[in-house]
Amino acid sequence: MELKDLVPAEGSTKKRKRVGRGNGSGYGKTAGRGMNGQKSRAGGGKRNGFEGGQTPLAMRLPKLPGFRNPNRVEYAPVNVSRLDLRFEAGAVVDHQALVDAGIIKNVDVLVKVLGDGEITKPLTVKVDKVSASAAAKIEAAGGKVEQPC
Repeated sequence: MELKDLVPAEGSTKKRKRVGRGNGSGYGKTAGRGMNGQKSRAGGGKRNGFEGGQTPLAMRLPKLPGFRNPNRVEYAPVNVSRLDLRFEAGAVVDHQALVDAGIIKNVDVLVKVLGDGEITKPLTVKVDKVSASAAAKIEAAGGKVEQPC
């Protein structure tokens, strides 16, 4: 077999439709567009979303309320009760310790400690933010809250 013998499979290719090349071609005169009307003219046709002059659906539906602040800072919430369960007395709770304990997914997450639950062990907490109630509970248990909080 040589390169010259290669042919496409039967029915896999179609000839291009050449419109407006005389009546003998079958696509002369109106070039397959029919007689008159909007779609027979150059640039004719309806735009996307056009509903025959009726108010389009996109304009009939209400717009979404509210506002999404692009500068919002999200914190991963961690309650003091989870710290009490996962850490030994005297432990230092920082981002790496929280990842190792499986409380947050990675070190880059911003963390805020919240005051839900009780804490009985003295812990040193070094995270991004600590709520006032959580700080009071940690210090009441003998621990301390360090900056950058």
